[in-house]
Amino acid sequence: MIRLEHISKTYTSAGRSVHALRDISLQIRQGEVFGIIGRSGAGKSTLIRMLNLLEQPSTGQVWVQDQDITRFSDAQLRAFRQSVGMVFQHFNLLHSRTVLDNVCFPLRLAGVPRAQRQQRALEVLHLVGLQDHAHKYPRQLSGGQQQRVGIARALANRPQLLLCDEATSALDPETTQSILRLLREINQELGLTIVLITHGMDVIRSVCDRVAVIDAGQIVEMGEVLDVFLHPHHATTQSLLSESGVDADGWQELAGTVGGRLLRLSFRGAATTQPLLSRVTRELGLDVSILQGAVSRIKGEPYGQLVVAVEGDASSQDRLQALLTELNIESEVLRP
Repeated sequence: MIRLEHISKTYTSAGRSVHALRDISLQIRQGEVFGIIGRSGAGKSTLIRMLNLLEQPSTGQVWVQDQDITRFSDAQLRAFRQSVGMVFQHFNLLHSRTVLDNVCFPLRLAGVPRAQRQQRALEVLHLVGLQDHAHKYPRQLSGGQQQRVGIARALANRPQLLLCDEATSALDPETTQSILRLLREINQELGLTIVLITHGMDVIRSVCDRVAVIDAGQIVEMGEVLDVFLHPHHATTQSLLSESGVDADGWQELAGTVGGRLLRLSFRGAATTQPLLSRVTRELGLDVSILQGAVSRIKGEPYGQLVVAVEGDASSQDRLQALLTELNIESEVLRP
């Protein structure tokens, strides 16, 4: 659906050039939830604003549904932006207007007749669970409810694409999870393509199908969320995972205290619940020490990773590899 080709963005500040984005190319598929993660100043906000040309690239092209929107006239761009919804970090609601009026606002700008825009506004308020709050004002709502109004407003024009700019950063953890559940439901029920930016791996894990990690204006890692979590390659990705409680290299402190072969075992889906260790000790007669391990979920799918030290004869070690293959468990030798 979306294709960025060699996008760069350069600003001039105090007489010198500042490179916000450097030669970025990526594709976002129809109907997926795509996450962009990075630290403050990495360029993620600039990148997401390229998708509706709130930021114009210095070089490169932005293709949406096989159209190069960087070539659009002002009138074409205004029409295109009506097919893109945007949810902001600090809600950006009109506090002097009711919830219903806030959701009607983009419809009024689009020239939708009053009766039709009120009907549509009530539809999307029902979708986000706020149908009973239509005549309240934003100040009467909690932060999570205000963000739901922002989401309803973004959906009012039936967009093809929903952009979320740090949509949960101003919310507490419990409210964040409720907003992420809502975004998952919207994605599933409407088949809507969602692109979100965040600085938290927990957000990526909860809602995204694929992720791009951005650092210093460049994409340093990109792929399916499960692959990136299980096999992070770039130092920035590893650091972000560590900050969210996923320390891929924590086993190293214990490695010198045990003998045997060191393996990193990665589990996906049904393989996560297999009684692997009991089978290894019972059937193969191998001694297994766990140096590190965790089990979690990505969009409801279980996954896990163990780092183990395995001691035993060579024949049993070979049979272990056959067992891992049988159970669809990936293995990586960390120490022969």
